[in-house]
Order: sequence, then structure tokens, then C-alpha cells
Amino acid sequence: AGAICGTEQLVEERFVPVMRSAGMSLSPFNAWVVLKGLETLSIRMRAQSERALAMARWLEAQPLVERVYHPSLPSHPQHALAMAQQSGQGGAVVSFIVAGGRDAAFAVIDATRICSITANLGDTKTTITHPASTSHGRLSEDQRLAAGITQGMIRLAVGLDDVEDLKTDLGRGLALLKT
Repeated sequence: AGAICGTEQLVEERFVPVMRSAGMSLSPFNAWVVLKGLETLSIRMRAQSERALAMARWLEAQPLVERVYHPSLPSHPQHALAMAQQSGQGGAVVSFIVAGGRDAAFAVIDATRICSITANLGDTKTTITHPASTSHGRLSEDQRLAAGITQGMIRLAVGLDDVEDLKTDLGRGLALLKT
């Protein structure tokens, strides 16, 4: 599901012909599932945003975490703008950089048991990924660095899991970096 946003001319000329021939519409059942999910979306996003902020604060206190990115944190470069535009919620995604680069990031990711290792975002289950080798994997290292994506960066899309369980899960991997 999704939305096509653009001028009426753009939608009519570019997308409608493709939609007519490619069958780009949901089945009635899938449309119903999407509508049912929308009924609780604001509640889920509020809960996931709160959990993500708790994780971001915890990650900031971890000695082997070099940097944490979450719009709710005052340390985020666009904190004020994000809070104004997002009704005071930072969203469910937290990115952080671990000391030790790619090998350290993989060690943390591989040590998780609760987080699903995937490049997908936006589930009720917490997911974890290494952006430099997934979503930004086709870019050169210089392009990734220009975008702020280092080899030590990990992206966590916080779901509805218990925060203490998530801390334990990530703590297991961070503990490996000390040895």
C-alpha cells in the first residue's frame, strides 16, 4: 500500500497508464488489513517513539558508542525542527556508531537475539541493520561518508519490545567489544 503524490498531470500521464496495465492495486483483503492497521497507528507510533528515545538515551551512556542519532535527543543537529514538525515525537528509528568500525558493528548485530536482522524498517518487532552494507551498500565509501554513513553505524528500528529486553540484547553485543 502507499500513496502517489504529485500534480494531477503527473499522476494522470505517468502513473495511471502503468497502474491500469500493471495491476498496482491492493486486493480487497489487503486493503482491509491496511485500514485496520491505521486505526492504531498513532498509538503504536507514540509507544515506539517513546521506546526509541529510551534506547537512544541508554546508547548515549554506553562507552563504546561514539555517537547516537535520534531527533528527540537535544544532541541531534535538527532537534528543534524535528520536535516542531513531529508533534514532539522523534520517531522509532535510532542510528548509532560503535567504536571499532564494521567488525564491531557486525559483532553487536550478530549478538542480538530479540532484534530481527533486516534492512526493513517500520515493524512492531524491533529490527537492526548495518546501513553501509544494506540500504547504502551500492554507494562508494566516499559517498557513504558524505551522507554520514560510517562502517560502524547501526540502525535500530524500535518496535513494541520491552526496553529492558532491548538493552540486554544490545548490551550483549556491546560487551563483546570490550574483550
